[in-house]
Amino acid sequence: MPNAPRSQPPPGVARAMDASLNRAAEGARVVEDYARFVLDDAGLSRRAKELRHGVAAAGAALPIAARLAVRDTPGDVGTTITTPSEASRASAWDVCLASLGRLQESLRSLEEFGKMLDPATGARFELLRYDAYTLASALGAAGRSAERLGGARLYVLVGCRASEADFASLVESITGAGADVVQLRDKRADDRTLVQRARRLAAICRERGAVSVVNDRADIALAAGADGVHVGQEELSVADARRVVGAGRLVGVSTHSLDQARAAIAAGADYLGVGPTFPSKTKAFDAFPGLDFVRQVAAETSLPAFAIGGVDPRNVDQVVAAGLCRVAVGLAVTDAANPAAAVAELKSRLTAPVGADDQAS
Repeated sequence: MPNAPRSQPPPGVARAMDASLNRAAEGARVVEDYARFVLDDAGLSRRAKELRHGVAAAGAALPIAARLAVRDTPGDVGTTITTPSEASRASAWDVCLASLGRLQESLRSLEEFGKMLDPATGARFELLRYDAYTLASALGAAGRSAERLGGARLYVLVGCRASEADFASLVESITGAGADVVQLRDKRADDRTLVQRARRLAAICRERGAVSVVNDRADIALAAGADGVHVGQEELSVADARRVVGAGRLVGVSTHSLDQARAAIAAGADYLGVGPTFPSKTKAFDAFPGLDFVRQVAAETSLPAFAIGGVDPRNVDQVVAAGLCRVAVGLAVTDAANPAAAVAELKSRLTAPVGADDQAS
């Protein structure tokens, strides 16, 4: 019967699977080391490790004794075939990217040849390949975020204000005082006003070296030339927001639990809003994950994460002590008698090194 499962593949197929299993495990190990030691990211390290162990578990369908019996490294015609690109890596990310490619290609080979053992083996490698794609997306987001937001500590939310002149004056004042990211958030303004303010925000932030973000409205962020969009749990998904704003802009996500934070990271979010940390005057919540959630996120990821919700100069030290040195504020700055002074005070308190502790093992 031509389609009957084989208990032992032909020697050539066994050699191909042996080589691909080795390449996949090696690629996954390099990716894990990148996440663990370069990014210092516990969550991504754990996911890479789980993928590596998944490859080993699926590979058990071809026992190691059978693999070793057909292994012939000296006689492998491919060992002498090289390309110039294999000898050069310009950065740690290039190393990771090459290993991700090796991992994904090997999983595809294992998926196809694994079908000769039985359909379930092929299906297991297919799922692992999809996991590798998802991990690659999250690692790419981590790299983008480190480049764009690596030094960002203070994120300020502003409304449209009474006039464009008033709005521009506020944004110029707070970016001049050190606000790293400014988000336009106004639920009551009409679309034309939002576009007008978002364009002005983007222009000022470009001039001052700050990052401009539009809340919820990916279309307005794109039209205005802003640096990114921020979405909540009930707004556009990361993937849908990315389809609108494109690969070159940031997509941030509000998260209220560790599961939501992990989902946002897996979806390729560039940064997280973490909260509510304390009771807030601008938004009502039924529950407050509080500082415990801040601690969880700080231990989980190196992705830029901003504690939000009721943060002000009186409690910002508690956020820093919990492990996050990035905060997002609204009224603490915009309702202050001197918004620039409020920015300066908050920035002076966010002085600990940015980044999560290494929790991987």
